[in-house]
Amino acid sequence: MDLQRKDPPASAADAALEAERLRRSIEYHSRRYYVEDSPEISDFEYDAMYRRLVDIEAAYPELATPDSPTRRVGGAALDKFEKFTHPRQMGSLTDVFSFEELGEFLAKLEPDFPGASFSVEPKIDGLSVSLIYENGIFVRGATRGDGLVGEDVTENLRTVKSLPLRLSEPIPYLCVRGEVYMSRARFEKLNAEREASGEPLFANPRNAAAGSLRQLDSRVTASRGLDVFIFNYQDGSVYPDGREPLTHAETLARLSELGFCVLPEYRILSDADAICRRIEELGELRPTLPFDIDGAVVKANSLADRRAIGEGTNAPKWAVAYKYPPERVKTKLLDITVAVGRTGVLTPAAELEPVRIAGSTVSRATLHNADFIAERDIRIGDSVIVQKAGDIIPEVAASIPAERNGSERVFEMPSVCPSCHSDVKRDEDGGVHFYCINPACPAQVSRRIEHFASKDAMNIEGLGPKQVLLLIESGRISDAADLYSLTEEDLVGLERMGKKSAQNLLRSIESSKSAGLARLLYALGIRQVGEVAAADIAAHFGSLDACAAASAEDFAALSDIGEVTSRNLAEYFADPASRAFTDKLRAAGVSTEAAQIKQSERLAGLTFVLTGTLPDMSRSDAEAIIKAEGGKVSSSVSKKTSYVVAGEEAGSKLTKARELGVSVITQDELLVLAGRK
Repeated sequence: MDLQRKDPPASAADAALEAERLRRSIEYHSRRYYVEDSPEISDFEYDAMYRRLVDIEAAYPELATPDSPTRRVGGAALDKFEKFTHPRQMGSLTDVFSFEELGEFLAKLEPDFPGASFSVEPKIDGLSVSLIYENGIFVRGATRGDGLVGEDVTENLRTVKSLPLRLSEPIPYLCVRGEVYMSRARFEKLNAEREASGEPLFANPRNAAAGSLRQLDSRVTASRGLDVFIFNYQDGSVYPDGREPLTHAETLARLSELGFCVLPEYRILSDADAICRRIEELGELRPTLPFDIDGAVVKANSLADRRAIGEGTNAPKWAVAYKYPPERVKTKLLDITVAVGRTGVLTPAAELEPVRIAGSTVSRATLHNADFIAERDIRIGDSVIVQKAGDIIPEVAASIPAERNGSERVFEMPSVCPSCHSDVKRDEDGGVHFYCINPACPAQVSRRIEHFASKDAMNIEGLGPKQVLLLIESGRISDAADLYSLTEEDLVGLERMGKKSAQNLLRSIESSKSAGLARLLYALGIRQVGEVAAADIAAHFGSLDACAAASAEDFAALSDIGEVTSRNLAEYFADPASRAFTDKLRAAGVSTEAAQIKQSERLAGLTFVLTGTLPDMSRSDAEAIIKAEGGKVSSSVSKKTSYVVAGEEAGSKLTKARELGVSVITQDELLVLAGRK
């Protein structure tokens, strides 16, 4: 093979022939590398072919095809994702959490389907998508959404190298379902890169995959190294002659022939005991797999049986997902350190021998508070069991006293703050928290500013922990009010802060001045005053001055404000330092009045329930719109519910809504109802 860079072919006809040959060759070698893990050529040879195709398509743009490998690099950023209605509903799966529940599922099918076989396969922890091919060419891909309507992420899916842009045969029409995921190795590398650049880390590979696939700029998605497994075909035919396959196993084999990377590690079994043993085997394999799984799927193998068994409202009756309990691993507790939060609370954390758990390497875990440590008799030097709460937050679940050798040490909370060395006090009324009494504590100052700027508070974009620390250390700010006196000259020159970044940050700071009283009250970081309480207080008192003049009894008169929170509020506004801080904010032009929300009757008499992740707004933003238009928001679905607003990965509330016949709408439909679109 000639690997030297050459000029493009002299004629369009020659270019077309060479481009087609290169596309075929590149797709073949991509499959050998990314799907079959069996490369036949060196990376250098592959790159040379790719560069040659790029040169030809640049010289002859009319030759660039939708299935060209050059489309995988990503293109121009989108303003938003378009909605996509699935040809067939993408149902979720019914979860079972024990072999008893699994046995009930199998026993229920046995009388009508004696001897039926089932596919037992790993449940990949990723993001479900549907893929559509026409004449063997990938033309459309969408997220699951609420099962009926998802988001068109076609351009982002083109960047996934294990997804074939052209099948090995020109199948007229085919719709398949797959799971986009991020390998553990790629996840570790991505987080290392983000840590080095001061960006927030992803919690786990699933979150990283979901965030990467929903990037408006497909070039970002291309850089993340996503993969996809295909686990079902949904519509169309896998054979050119339209012949129907008979079993799930047959479809997977056929999909593999067509070029898909199909679900690995699946087994076809009939015996209930064998099915349970295989689920246990997959659970034992879980730490060694190159991708995360959160369960095992058991589904009828016969496609005729599936049709006979039928579909439920939101899930097939012929399949269930066995969910594994949280992964627990043993490691060594090397030390217990204490961090100081924005309200002065001291939180102990376990410093661990690094251990891999639920998709990431963990070297630090929460210990919650001193009582938690004492109740579980956790000592420095212990062997401990670590798990991830909700498969996200690492925590020490238990110690192993039997493995002690006498060198272990009992932990005691410090009597002075580790940041400023001021006295530490314990919560009154027997509370579990210890806190630093010094409001000027450097650790508290940094975290208070971070909280003030956070999304649900003043929403100052571009101001993360690293930037806050740099501003404090350089003497540019000493509290959050100082943010409003920053200039472009103050910011340019800080680490990773150029002129454009500085201008964007200053615009965001200026915009935050009109956030309104509810956000400001939450941003102040008053102990036990969350978003909901802040909104209620703002609605009742109307201004910061009225809040400052109120007594603890005045705050307690609000239905959802308790005695302790009321006392915290009164003490905050009575403190001279707090008064000086709020005066600085007022002088800087920050609005201290409740936002004038237009109250209309457009949604009067209607009750809404929010579920799942909405595409362009938080649930709190959606709730504010509903209330502003006279509607009510409930946390549970009932026959009295008017609408359920469902976003990505909606759960049991969506299922219940469909069971009760409650109307399910999207975010866009809510905005239309509210007159906002």
